Amino acid sequence: MVITVEIDKFAIAKVLVDQGSSVDILYWETFKKMQISKAEIQPYNGQMVGFSGERVDTRGFIDLFTTFSDDYLNKTINIRYLLVNANTSYNILLGRPSINRLKAMKFPSVNGDIATVHVDQKIVRECYVASLKVEPTRRLYTT
Repeated sequence: MVITVEIDKFAIAKVLVDQGSSVDILYWETFKKMQISKAEIQPYNGQMVGFSGERVDTRGFIDLFTTFSDDYLNKTINIRYLLVNANTSYNILLGRPSINRLKAMKFPSVNGDIATVHVDQKIVRECYVASLKVEPTRRLYTT
């Protein structure tokens, strides 16, 4: 499922919701466009291991308040994103940690109503087509 969220007054489109992922990822190019100070990045020296066993270095992590909404209702939660420099057609990958905190993609709003996050099928198709064109990253970044 691909959705749009709001972080720090930025509407971030092309957010992949992946219930198979054990982490929430903010891709480096998206982070740079948000103009958040690099001083807010917390060190993290671990690597992520992908589905096929490939290892991916991280650039640290950052905690950001993220707002999910439908037409009338919303909910904001603090999400810890791993920062990853990788070629992808998405801006963010939301995994099980954030999905579980939202209690799936339906969630109670501040006033107690049930809000639902809806899929944007047009953007899903755009991301899929773009992902077919992405070259694999040989080296993620240099220090």
